[in-house]
Amino acid sequence: MVQILSIGIGAGAAAALLFATLASGSAFSIFLFYLTPLPILLAGIAWSQLAGLIAAVAAAGFLGYALGRWFFISFLVAIGVPAYTLSYLALLAQTSANGRDETLEWFPAGGLIIAAALLAAVATALTIPALGLDLDTYRNTLKDGFERVLRAQTGTPAGQPLKLPGGRSADEVLTLLAVVMPPFAALMSMGTSLFNLWLAGRVARMSGRLKRPWPDLHEIRFPNFTPIVFAIVISLTFLPGIAGLIATLFAATLLLAYVLLGFAVIHKITAHMNARLIILSAVWAAVMFLGWPLLAVALIGLADPIFDFRKRFAGTPPAPNKPKK
Repeated sequence: MVQILSIGIGAGAAAALLFATLASGSAFSIFLFYLTPLPILLAGIAWSQLAGLIAAVAAAGFLGYALGRWFFISFLVAIGVPAYTLSYLALLAQTSANGRDETLEWFPAGGLIIAAALLAAVATALTIPALGLDLDTYRNTLKDGFERVLRAQTGTPAGQPLKLPGGRSADEVLTLLAVVMPPFAALMSMGTSLFNLWLAGRVARMSGRLKRPWPDLHEIRFPNFTPIVFAIVISLTFLPGIAGLIATLFAATLLLAYVLLGFAVIHKITAHMNARLIILSAVWAAVMFLGWPLLAVALIGLADPIFDFRKRFAGTPPAPNKPKK
């Protein structure tokens, strides 16, 4: 117990320091900030779920003591609780009978992706009341914050019209940022959580402390309820006000989940193709430089539960070359 407590407190201190590096303002500090969940996840996966819980609470406690009560709450909501929950689910298993033997069925990797999507949307939604209880107030608060940042970057004093490079309308840019930023924040939260979960798993595996087998990420599948939930939140995005905004957060993160599933399908069905490198390079280049092909990848992920592309088109590995006599 003493070891678990010391591991948890140490991991919490590391997470708090990674979070606090953002105050330095350097470009490298942003990279360190995005690694904030890593010590909590590593404590939870490599040692125990209790160590992960202690790390999350300790990190929030350190930040709350140094920076104020608001940081205690915001850290727990945005980083601590999601990181602990993912580490808890990653080690969740149940015993299943397989003939005469009993085996452990671990929480599936696809379920972890959906959990990360829902946690990111919930964490982002919980920050909304701090900025406004109605949609107009919320977006106006965001616009005011972005305007102060742009004035500082362009050197425009308060009271003077804000001028942006290229003659763009400042009001249009601020309105666009206020609309796009909430779902983008949810997507960044989800992506950061999944990357740190993967990295913590790799570190635990290399150190021999990973208790569960490493999953085949090309075979990820989502729970059966996922398409129903996705359809519901898409329909709810048409609601007015804060309710529609919250639904948009869930729709964005679940869409990213289906993008990841689509990439898993593409990587799997091309595994035994001679032109695999060309196909994958073309897909990734199109996504990186054009952006909109992500929707096509997401559609592949959405359609996979119906058509099971990996089973239909995976093919068989090529026969090995026979040595010449």
